[in-house]
Amino acid sequence: MAITSDPVMSPADPAPPAMRGVFDPDTYRARREALARAVPGALLLVPGNAAKAMDFRANQYPFVQDGTFRYFFGLDQPDLAGLIDTETGDAWLFGEATGIDEAVWLGSRPSLGELAARVGVTRCADGAALAATMADAIGRGRQIAWPPPYCAEGMVTLARLTGQSLARIAASANAPGNLALVRAIVGLREIKSAAEIAEMEAALAVTARMHHAAMAATRPGVREHEVVGRFEGIMRAADLHFAYQPIFSGRGEVLHNLRYDRVLAAGELVVNDSGAKSHGGYASDITRTIPVSGRFNALQLRLYETVLRAQQAAIEACRPGVRFVDLHLLAARIMVEDLVDLGLFRGAVDDIVATGAYALCFPCGLGHQIGLDVHDMEALGEDNVGYDGENRRSALFGLRNLRLARPLRRDMTVTVEPGLYFIPELIDMWRGEARHAGLIDYDAFDRLRGFGGIRIEDDVHVTAEGGRVLGPPIARSAHDVEQAMQGDA
Repeated sequence: MAITSDPVMSPADPAPPAMRGVFDPDTYRARREALARAVPGALLLVPGNAAKAMDFRANQYPFVQDGTFRYFFGLDQPDLAGLIDTETGDAWLFGEATGIDEAVWLGSRPSLGELAARVGVTRCADGAALAATMADAIGRGRQIAWPPPYCAEGMVTLARLTGQSLARIAASANAPGNLALVRAIVGLREIKSAAEIAEMEAALAVTARMHHAAMAATRPGVREHEVVGRFEGIMRAADLHFAYQPIFSGRGEVLHNLRYDRVLAAGELVVNDSGAKSHGGYASDITRTIPVSGRFNALQLRLYETVLRAQQAAIEACRPGVRFVDLHLLAARIMVEDLVDLGLFRGAVDDIVATGAYALCFPCGLGHQIGLDVHDMEALGEDNVGYDGENRRSALFGLRNLRLARPLRRDMTVTVEPGLYFIPELIDMWRGEARHAGLIDYDAFDRLRGFGGIRIEDDVHVTAEGGRVLGPPIARSAHDVEQAMQGDA
Protein backbone atom coordinates (compact mmCIF):
# COMPACT_ATOMS: atom_id res chain seq x y z
CA MET A 1 0.00 0.00 0.00
CA ALA A 2 1.18 3.53 -0.70
CA ILE A 3 -0.43 5.06 2.39
CA THR A 4 1.74 6.17 5.25
CA SER A 5 0.04 7.62 8.29
CA ASP A 6 0.18 7.62 12.03
CA PRO A 7 -2.39 5.73 14.07
CA VAL A 8 -5.41 7.80 14.99
CA MET A 9 -5.69 9.00 18.56
CA SER A 10 -9.01 8.81 20.41
CA PRO A 11 -10.89 12.13 20.44
CA ALA A 12 -11.16 14.04 23.67
CA ASP A 13 -14.06 16.37 22.88
CA PRO A 14 -17.66 15.72 21.88
CA ALA A 15 -18.76 16.74 18.41
CA PRO A 16 -22.01 17.61 16.65
CA PRO A 17 -23.88 14.60 15.19
CA ALA A 18 -22.61 15.37 11.67
CA MET A 19 -19.07 14.99 12.96
CA ARG A 20 -19.47 11.64 14.72
CA GLY A 21 -20.95 8.27 13.95
CA VAL A 22 -24.43 7.88 15.35
CA PHE A 23 -23.46 4.42 16.62
CA ASP A 24 -20.43 3.33 18.62
CA PRO A 25 -17.11 2.70 16.82
CA ASP A 26 -17.42 -1.07 17.26
CA THR A 27 -20.60 -1.07 15.15
CA TYR A 28 -18.79 0.46 12.18
CA ARG A 29 -15.78 -1.82 12.63
CA ALA A 30 -18.06 -4.87 12.64
CA ARG A 31 -19.83 -3.70 9.49
CA ARG A 32 -16.55 -3.18 7.64
CA GLU A 33 -15.25 -6.56 8.79
CA ALA A 34 -18.41 -8.27 7.56
CA LEU A 35 -18.05 -6.55 4.19
CA ALA A 36 -14.40 -7.62 3.96
CA ARG A 37 -15.36 -11.24 4.59
CA ALA A 38 -18.01 -11.07 1.88
CA VAL A 39 -15.63 -9.65 -0.77
CA PRO A 40 -12.24 -11.25 -0.06
CA GLY A 41 -8.98 -10.31 -1.74
CA ALA A 42 -10.06 -6.86 -2.89
CA LEU A 43 -9.50 -3.20 -2.24
CA LEU A 44 -12.90 -1.59 -1.62
CA LEU A 45 -13.29 2.11 -2.30
CA VAL A 46 -16.32 3.69 -0.61
CA PRO A 47 -16.59 7.38 -1.60
CA GLY A 48 -18.73 9.79 0.37
CA ASN A 49 -20.69 12.54 -1.32
CA ALA A 50 -19.28 15.96 -2.19
CA ALA A 51 -20.85 19.28 -1.30
CA LYS A 52 -22.96 20.66 -4.17
CA ALA A 53 -23.25 24.33 -5.14
CA MET A 54 -26.64 25.91 -5.82
CA ASP A 55 -25.70 28.94 -7.87
CA PHE A 56 -22.15 29.77 -6.79
CA ARG A 57 -19.50 27.76 -5.02
CA ALA A 58 -20.02 29.06 -1.48
CA ASN A 59 -23.83 28.75 -1.62
CA GLN A 60 -24.45 25.04 -1.21
CA TYR A 61 -27.45 22.74 -1.09
CA PRO A 62 -28.10 21.06 2.27
CA PHE A 63 -25.66 18.17 2.40
CA VAL A 64 -26.91 14.58 2.11
CA GLN A 65 -24.37 11.82 2.69
CA ASP A 66 -24.16 8.70 0.55
CA GLY A 67 -26.00 5.91 2.38
CA THR A 68 -23.33 3.26 1.82
CA PHE A 69 -20.53 5.53 3.07
CA ARG A 70 -22.58 6.43 6.12
CA TYR A 71 -23.38 2.77 6.82
CA PHE A 72 -19.73 1.69 6.86
CA PHE A 73 -17.95 4.92 7.86
CA GLY A 74 -20.63 6.71 9.83
CA LEU A 75 -19.80 10.35 9.14
CA ASP A 76 -22.24 12.93 7.75
CA GLN A 77 -19.64 15.31 6.35
CA PRO A 78 -18.77 16.08 2.70
CA ASP A 79 -15.64 15.25 0.75
CA LEU A 80 -14.57 12.11 2.59
CA ALA A 81 -13.74 8.64 1.25
CA GLY A 82 -13.20 5.28 2.87
CA LEU A 83 -10.97 2.40 1.81
CA ILE A 84 -11.07 -1.18 3.04
CA ASP A 85 -8.31 -3.69 2.24
CA THR A 86 -10.01 -7.06 2.55
CA GLU A 87 -6.66 -8.87 2.40
CA THR A 88 -5.34 -7.21 5.56
CA GLY A 89 -8.54 -5.97 7.20
CA ASP A 90 -7.17 -2.43 7.32
CA ALA A 91 -9.46 0.57 6.84
CA TRP A 92 -8.59 4.21 6.07
CA LEU A 93 -10.47 7.48 6.08
CA PHE A 94 -9.40 10.07 3.51
CA GLY A 95 -10.12 13.78 3.54
CA GLU A 96 -8.44 17.15 3.65
CA ALA A 97 -7.28 18.97 6.76
CA THR A 98 -9.28 22.05 7.66
CA GLY A 99 -7.56 25.43 7.40
CA ILE A 100 -7.99 28.88 8.84
CA ASP A 101 -10.46 29.97 6.13
CA GLU A 102 -12.86 27.18 7.09
CA ALA A 103 -12.43 27.99 10.77
CA VAL A 104 -13.26 31.65 10.11
CA TRP A 105 -16.36 30.96 8.05
CA LEU A 106 -17.65 27.71 9.53
CA GLY A 107 -16.02 27.43 12.94
CA SER A 108 -13.41 24.98 14.15
CA ARG A 109 -13.95 21.35 13.25
CA PRO A 110 -12.52 18.07 14.55
CA SER A 111 -9.40 16.93 12.76
CA LEU A 112 -9.52 14.10 10.26
CA GLY A 113 -7.90 11.88 12.88
CA GLU A 114 -10.60 12.69 15.41
CA LEU A 115 -13.31 11.93 12.88
CA ALA A 116 -11.68 8.61 12.04
CA ALA A 117 -11.48 7.59 15.67
CA ARG A 118 -15.15 8.26 16.20
CA VAL A 119 -16.05 5.57 13.68
CA GLY A 120 -13.38 3.06 14.60
CA VAL A 121 -10.94 3.76 11.77
CA THR A 122 -7.31 3.44 12.85
CA ARG A 123 -5.60 5.36 10.05
CA CYS A 124 -6.34 8.39 7.91
CA ALA A 125 -4.64 10.37 5.17
CA ASP A 126 -5.28 13.13 2.63
CA GLY A 127 -6.57 12.96 -0.92
CA ALA A 128 -3.09 12.81 -2.40
CA ALA A 129 -2.41 9.63 -0.43
CA LEU A 130 -5.62 8.09 -1.71
CA ALA A 131 -4.63 8.84 -5.31
CA ALA A 132 -1.18 7.35 -4.74
CA THR A 133 -2.65 4.25 -3.13
CA MET A 134 -5.03 3.70 -6.02
CA ALA A 135 -2.24 4.13 -8.57
CA ASP A 136 -0.08 1.64 -6.67
CA ALA A 137 -2.90 -0.90 -6.46
CA ILE A 138 -3.69 -0.55 -10.16
CA GLY A 139 -0.03 -0.94 -11.03
CA ARG A 140 0.15 -4.17 -9.05
CA GLY A 141 -3.00 -5.54 -10.68
CA ARG A 142 -5.05 -5.62 -7.52
CA GLN A 143 -8.80 -6.13 -7.68
CA ILE A 144 -10.48 -2.81 -6.88
CA ALA A 145 -14.23 -2.48 -6.41
CA TRP A 146 -16.56 0.42 -5.69
CA PRO A 147 -20.33 1.01 -5.50
CA PRO A 148 -21.82 2.44 -8.71
CA PRO A 149 -21.73 6.26 -8.79
CA TYR A 150 -25.04 8.07 -9.25
CA CYS A 151 -23.97 11.71 -9.56
CA ALA A 152 -21.54 13.60 -11.77
CA GLU A 153 -19.13 14.45 -8.96
CA GLY A 154 -18.81 10.79 -8.00
CA MET A 155 -18.15 9.73 -11.58
CA VAL A 156 -15.46 12.37 -12.02
CA THR A 157 -13.77 11.37 -8.76
CA LEU A 158 -13.70 7.69 -9.73
CA ALA A 159 -12.40 8.50 -13.21
CA ARG A 160 -9.59 10.55 -11.69
CA LEU A 161 -8.64 7.90 -9.12
CA THR A 162 -8.73 4.96 -11.54
CA GLY A 163 -7.46 6.61 -14.72
CA GLN A 164 -10.56 5.43 -16.59
CA SER A 165 -12.84 7.39 -18.88
CA LEU A 166 -16.23 8.57 -17.67
CA ALA A 167 -17.84 6.13 -20.11
CA ARG A 168 -15.97 3.21 -18.56
CA ILE A 169 -16.86 4.38 -15.06
CA ALA A 170 -20.52 4.53 -16.06
CA ALA A 171 -20.31 0.98 -17.43
CA SER A 172 -18.36 -0.34 -14.44
CA ALA A 173 -21.52 -0.92 -12.40
CA ASN A 174 -21.84 -4.27 -14.20
CA ALA A 175 -18.22 -5.35 -13.67
CA PRO A 176 -18.10 -8.68 -11.77
CA GLY A 177 -16.09 -7.28 -8.86
CA ASN A 178 -18.41 -4.32 -8.43
CA LEU A 179 -21.50 -6.54 -8.64
CA ALA A 180 -20.07 -8.78 -5.93
CA LEU A 181 -19.54 -5.71 -3.76
CA VAL A 182 -23.07 -4.45 -4.42
CA ARG A 183 -24.58 -7.82 -3.46
CA ALA A 184 -22.55 -7.84 -0.26
CA ILE A 185 -23.62 -4.30 0.63
CA VAL A 186 -27.28 -5.11 -0.01
CA GLY A 187 -27.07 -8.25 2.10
CA LEU A 188 -25.74 -6.26 5.05
CA ARG A 189 -27.70 -3.02 4.76
CA GLU A 190 -31.12 -4.57 4.26
CA ILE A 191 -31.09 -6.26 7.67
CA LYS A 192 -31.76 -3.61 10.30
CA SER A 193 -30.43 -3.79 13.85
CA ALA A 194 -32.46 -2.74 16.87
CA ALA A 195 -30.44 0.50 16.94
CA GLU A 196 -31.34 1.23 13.31
CA ILE A 197 -35.02 0.54 13.99
CA ALA A 198 -34.81 3.00 16.90
CA GLU A 199 -33.44 5.66 14.53
CA MET A 200 -36.32 5.09 12.12
CA GLU A 201 -38.84 5.32 14.94
CA ALA A 202 -37.25 8.57 16.12
CA ALA A 203 -37.88 10.02 12.66
CA LEU A 204 -41.42 8.63 12.70
CA ALA A 205 -42.20 10.28 16.03
CA VAL A 206 -41.70 13.66 14.37
CA THR A 207 -43.38 12.52 11.15
CA ALA A 208 -46.52 11.60 13.10
CA ARG A 209 -46.75 15.15 14.44
CA MET A 210 -46.22 16.49 10.92
CA HIS A 211 -49.08 14.45 9.48
CA HIS A 212 -51.50 15.26 12.28
CA ALA A 213 -50.70 18.96 11.91
CA ALA A 214 -51.39 18.66 8.16
CA MET A 215 -54.75 17.05 8.83
CA ALA A 216 -55.73 19.78 11.28
CA ALA A 217 -54.67 22.55 8.85
CA THR A 218 -56.39 21.13 5.75
CA ARG A 219 -59.68 22.78 4.82
CA PRO A 220 -61.31 24.46 1.81
CA GLY A 221 -59.72 27.73 0.73
CA VAL A 222 -56.25 26.97 2.13
CA ARG A 223 -53.33 26.87 -0.27
CA GLU A 224 -51.34 23.65 -0.42
CA HIS A 225 -48.08 25.43 0.38
CA GLU A 226 -49.55 26.83 3.59
CA VAL A 227 -50.10 23.32 4.93
CA VAL A 228 -46.64 22.22 3.76
CA GLY A 229 -45.20 25.17 5.67
CA ARG A 230 -47.02 24.07 8.82
CA PHE A 231 -45.61 20.57 8.89
CA GLU A 232 -42.18 21.59 7.64
CA GLY A 233 -41.96 23.95 10.62
CA ILE A 234 -42.61 21.06 13.01
CA MET A 235 -39.82 19.07 11.37
CA ARG A 236 -37.32 21.93 11.41
CA ALA A 237 -38.18 22.74 15.03
CA ALA A 238 -36.98 19.20 15.80
CA ASP A 239 -33.76 19.97 13.84
CA LEU A 240 -34.60 17.37 11.19
CA HIS A 241 -34.80 17.55 7.42
CA PHE A 242 -37.08 16.00 4.83
CA ALA A 243 -36.11 12.50 3.72
CA TYR A 244 -37.36 13.52 0.25
CA GLN A 245 -39.28 16.39 -1.28
CA PRO A 246 -42.81 15.99 0.09
CA ILE A 247 -45.96 15.48 -1.95
CA PHE A 248 -48.98 17.43 -0.74
CA SER A 249 -51.53 17.78 -3.48
CA GLY A 250 -55.19 17.74 -4.35
CA ARG A 251 -54.03 16.25 -7.65
CA GLY A 252 -53.38 12.89 -6.05
CA GLU A 253 -53.64 11.06 -9.36
CA VAL A 254 -50.21 12.53 -10.21
CA LEU A 255 -48.04 10.05 -8.35
CA HIS A 256 -45.11 12.38 -7.65
CA ASN A 257 -46.74 15.80 -7.77
CA LEU A 258 -44.21 18.24 -6.29
CA ARG A 259 -46.21 21.45 -6.79
CA TYR A 260 -48.01 23.17 -3.91
CA ASP A 261 -49.68 26.01 -5.80
CA ARG A 262 -53.36 25.05 -5.69
CA VAL A 263 -56.13 26.29 -3.42
CA LEU A 264 -57.75 23.32 -1.69
CA ALA A 265 -61.40 22.87 -2.68
CA ALA A 266 -64.33 21.34 -0.86
CA GLY A 267 -65.06 17.78 -1.92
CA GLU A 268 -61.56 16.85 -3.07
CA LEU A 269 -58.95 14.56 -1.55
CA VAL A 270 -55.37 15.53 -0.71
CA VAL A 271 -52.49 13.04 -0.81
CA ASN A 272 -49.81 13.88 1.79
CA ASP A 273 -46.63 11.83 1.24
CA SER A 274 -43.95 13.21 3.54
CA GLY A 275 -41.27 12.02 5.94
CA ALA A 276 -38.23 13.15 7.88
CA LYS A 277 -34.74 11.83 8.45
CA SER A 278 -33.47 11.11 11.95
CA HIS A 279 -30.30 12.70 13.28
CA GLY A 280 -28.58 9.46 12.33
CA GLY A 281 -29.79 9.72 8.73
CA TYR A 282 -32.58 7.11 8.77
CA ALA A 283 -35.70 7.92 6.75
CA SER A 284 -39.42 7.79 7.37
CA ASP A 285 -41.92 7.65 4.51
CA ILE A 286 -45.62 8.04 5.33
CA THR A 287 -48.64 8.79 3.14
CA ARG A 288 -52.13 9.70 4.25
CA THR A 289 -55.10 10.79 2.14
CA ILE A 290 -57.23 13.60 3.58
CA PRO A 291 -60.75 14.79 2.65
CA VAL A 292 -60.54 18.57 2.31
CA SER A 293 -64.12 18.99 3.55
CA GLY A 294 -63.28 17.17 6.79
CA ARG A 295 -65.47 14.16 5.97
CA PHE A 296 -65.19 11.53 3.25
CA ASN A 297 -68.18 11.40 0.95
CA ALA A 298 -69.76 7.99 0.24
CA LEU A 299 -67.63 7.12 -2.81
CA GLN A 300 -64.43 8.44 -1.25
CA LEU A 301 -65.10 6.38 1.86
CA ARG A 302 -65.78 3.22 -0.14
CA LEU A 303 -62.54 3.53 -2.12
CA TYR A 304 -60.51 4.65 0.90
CA GLU A 305 -61.57 1.59 2.87
CA THR A 306 -60.74 -0.59 -0.15
CA VAL A 307 -57.16 0.72 -0.15
CA LEU A 308 -56.93 0.40 3.64
CA ARG A 309 -58.04 -3.26 3.55
CA ALA A 310 -55.44 -3.99 0.89
CA GLN A 311 -52.72 -2.30 2.93
CA GLN A 312 -53.62 -4.07 6.15
CA ALA A 313 -53.68 -7.49 4.47
CA ALA A 314 -50.28 -6.89 2.89
CA ILE A 315 -48.79 -5.72 6.20
CA GLU A 316 -50.08 -8.78 8.04
CA ALA A 317 -48.58 -11.03 5.35
CA CYS A 318 -45.09 -9.47 5.62
CA ARG A 319 -43.13 -12.51 6.80
CA PRO A 320 -39.66 -13.90 6.06
CA GLY A 321 -39.70 -15.95 2.88
CA VAL A 322 -42.79 -14.27 1.40
CA ARG A 323 -42.09 -12.68 -1.97
CA PHE A 324 -42.88 -8.98 -2.04
CA VAL A 325 -44.34 -9.39 -5.52
CA ASP A 326 -46.93 -11.73 -4.02
CA LEU A 327 -47.85 -9.05 -1.47
CA HIS A 328 -48.28 -6.60 -4.35
CA LEU A 329 -50.60 -9.02 -6.13
CA LEU A 330 -52.50 -9.70 -2.90
CA ALA A 331 -53.16 -5.97 -2.48
CA ALA A 332 -54.17 -5.68 -6.15
CA ARG A 333 -56.60 -8.59 -5.81
CA ILE A 334 -58.30 -7.10 -2.74
CA MET A 335 -58.77 -3.78 -4.49
CA VAL A 336 -60.00 -5.40 -7.72
CA GLU A 337 -62.67 -7.37 -5.83
CA ASP A 338 -64.21 -4.11 -4.66
CA LEU A 339 -63.76 -2.39 -8.01
CA VAL A 340 -65.64 -5.23 -9.72
CA ASP A 341 -68.51 -4.67 -7.28
CA LEU A 342 -68.44 -0.96 -8.18
CA GLY A 343 -68.62 -1.77 -11.88
CA LEU A 344 -65.19 -0.44 -12.85
CA PHE A 345 -63.93 -3.88 -13.87
CA ARG A 346 -65.85 -6.87 -15.17
CA GLY A 347 -65.06 -10.53 -15.53
CA ALA A 348 -62.99 -12.83 -13.32
CA VAL A 349 -60.80 -11.24 -10.67
CA ASP A 350 -58.01 -13.70 -11.55
CA ASP A 351 -58.01 -12.48 -15.15
CA ILE A 352 -57.98 -8.80 -14.16
CA VAL A 353 -54.96 -9.36 -11.92
CA ALA A 354 -53.07 -11.79 -14.18
CA THR A 355 -53.35 -9.62 -17.30
CA GLY A 356 -52.35 -6.45 -15.49
CA ALA A 357 -55.66 -4.74 -16.31
CA TYR A 358 -55.82 -3.52 -12.69
CA ALA A 359 -52.81 -1.27 -13.39
CA LEU A 360 -55.13 1.25 -15.01
CA CYS A 361 -55.75 2.49 -11.45
CA PHE A 362 -52.76 0.92 -9.61
CA PRO A 363 -49.86 1.63 -12.00
CA CYS A 364 -47.09 1.61 -9.39
CA GLY A 365 -45.57 -0.90 -7.01
CA LEU A 366 -46.67 -1.77 -3.48
CA GLY A 367 -43.54 -0.35 -1.87
CA HIS A 368 -39.78 -0.48 -1.43
CA GLN A 369 -37.08 -0.98 1.17
CA ILE A 370 -36.39 1.95 3.51
CA GLY A 371 -33.47 2.83 5.77
CA LEU A 372 -30.60 5.26 5.31
CA ASP A 373 -32.19 6.11 1.95
CA VAL A 374 -35.92 6.58 1.56
CA HIS A 375 -35.72 4.13 -1.35
CA ASP A 376 -33.05 2.19 0.44
CA MET A 377 -29.94 1.37 -1.60
CA GLU A 378 -31.61 2.30 -4.89
CA ALA A 379 -28.34 3.99 -5.87
CA LEU A 380 -26.85 0.48 -6.08
CA GLY A 381 -29.28 -0.40 -8.86
CA GLU A 382 -32.95 -1.15 -8.36
CA ASP A 383 -32.67 -4.63 -9.88
CA ASN A 384 -29.68 -5.43 -7.65
CA VAL A 385 -31.68 -4.50 -4.57
CA GLY A 386 -35.18 -5.71 -5.38
CA TYR A 387 -34.67 -8.67 -7.73
CA ASP A 388 -32.52 -11.79 -7.99
CA GLY A 389 -31.91 -14.74 -10.32
CA GLU A 390 -35.24 -16.33 -9.45
CA ASN A 391 -37.34 -13.16 -9.33
CA ARG A 392 -37.01 -11.03 -12.44
CA ARG A 393 -38.79 -7.82 -13.34
CA SER A 394 -42.12 -8.23 -15.10
CA ALA A 395 -42.75 -6.71 -18.51
CA LEU A 396 -46.38 -5.91 -17.61
CA PHE A 397 -47.37 -2.26 -17.36
CA GLY A 398 -47.62 -1.35 -13.68
CA LEU A 399 -46.02 -4.50 -12.31
CA ARG A 400 -42.78 -3.57 -14.04
CA ASN A 401 -42.63 -0.53 -11.70
CA LEU A 402 -42.40 -2.75 -8.61
CA ARG A 403 -39.11 -1.88 -6.91
CA LEU A 404 -38.95 -5.00 -4.73
CA ALA A 405 -40.08 -8.47 -5.81
CA ARG A 406 -37.87 -11.06 -4.10
CA PRO A 407 -38.55 -12.78 -0.76
CA LEU A 408 -38.49 -10.77 2.43
CA ARG A 409 -35.93 -11.46 5.13
CA ARG A 410 -36.40 -11.10 8.85
CA ASP A 411 -35.54 -7.58 10.05
CA MET A 412 -35.94 -5.96 6.66
CA THR A 413 -37.88 -2.69 6.66
CA VAL A 414 -40.21 -1.89 3.80
CA THR A 415 -42.97 0.53 2.89
CA VAL A 416 -46.44 -0.82 2.17
CA GLU A 417 -48.34 1.74 0.10
CA PRO A 418 -51.16 0.53 -2.13
CA GLY A 419 -53.19 3.15 -3.92
CA LEU A 420 -55.94 3.88 -6.40
CA TYR A 421 -55.37 6.60 -8.99
CA PHE A 422 -57.76 7.82 -11.69
CA ILE A 423 -55.44 9.32 -14.29
CA PRO A 424 -57.28 10.90 -17.27
CA GLU A 425 -54.32 10.61 -19.65
CA LEU A 426 -53.92 6.90 -18.90
CA ILE A 427 -57.65 6.22 -19.19
CA ASP A 428 -57.71 7.97 -22.56
CA MET A 429 -54.67 6.09 -23.87
CA TRP A 430 -55.92 2.65 -22.85
CA ARG A 431 -59.42 3.37 -24.12
CA GLY A 432 -58.01 4.49 -27.47
CA GLU A 433 -56.10 1.22 -27.71
CA ALA A 434 -59.09 -0.81 -26.47
CA ARG A 435 -56.63 -2.33 -24.02
CA HIS A 436 -58.23 -5.02 -21.82
CA ALA A 437 -61.58 -3.86 -23.23
CA GLY A 438 -63.34 -7.00 -22.06
CA LEU A 439 -62.21 -6.45 -18.47
CA ILE A 440 -62.58 -2.66 -18.06
CA ASP A 441 -65.70 -0.51 -18.17
CA TYR A 442 -64.23 2.68 -19.57
CA ASP A 443 -67.49 4.59 -19.17
CA ALA A 444 -67.34 3.92 -15.43
CA PHE A 445 -63.73 5.11 -15.30
CA ASP A 446 -64.67 8.24 -17.24
CA ARG A 447 -67.13 9.13 -14.51
CA LEU A 448 -64.22 9.21 -12.04
CA ARG A 449 -62.23 11.87 -13.91
CA GLY A 450 -61.35 14.48 -11.34
CA PHE A 451 -61.60 12.05 -8.40
CA GLY A 452 -57.82 12.22 -7.87
CA GLY A 453 -56.04 9.48 -5.99
CA ILE A 454 -55.79 7.62 -2.69
CA ARG A 455 -52.58 6.28 -1.16
CA ILE A 456 -52.02 4.94 2.35
CA GLU A 457 -48.41 4.18 3.33
CA ASP A 458 -46.63 2.97 6.44
CA ASP A 459 -43.11 1.80 7.27
CA VAL A 460 -43.06 -1.86 8.25
CA HIS A 461 -40.57 -4.05 10.12
CA VAL A 462 -40.58 -7.67 8.93
CA THR A 463 -40.76 -10.02 11.92
CA ALA A 464 -41.33 -13.76 12.24
CA GLU A 465 -44.94 -13.04 13.28
CA GLY A 466 -45.74 -10.63 10.44
CA GLY A 467 -45.29 -6.97 9.64
CA ARG A 468 -45.00 -4.49 12.50
CA VAL A 469 -45.90 -0.90 11.67
CA LEU A 470 -43.09 1.30 12.94
CA GLY A 471 -43.50 4.50 14.91
CA PRO A 472 -46.39 5.94 16.89
CA PRO A 473 -49.92 5.56 15.48
CA ILE A 474 -50.69 8.04 12.71
CA ALA A 475 -54.43 8.46 12.05
CA ARG A 476 -55.22 5.93 9.34
CA SER A 477 -58.82 4.73 9.54
CA ALA A 478 -61.34 7.04 7.91
CA HIS A 479 -62.83 7.80 11.33
CA ASP A 480 -59.43 8.64 12.85
CA VAL A 481 -58.46 10.85 9.92
CA GLU A 482 -61.71 12.78 10.23
CA GLN A 483 -61.16 13.16 13.97
CA ALA A 484 -57.59 14.37 13.42
CA MET A 485 -58.93 17.01 11.03
CA GLN A 486 -60.85 18.41 13.99
CA GLY A 487 -57.59 18.56 15.98
CA ASP A 488 -58.46 15.46 18.04
CA ALA A 489 -55.45 13.28 17.14
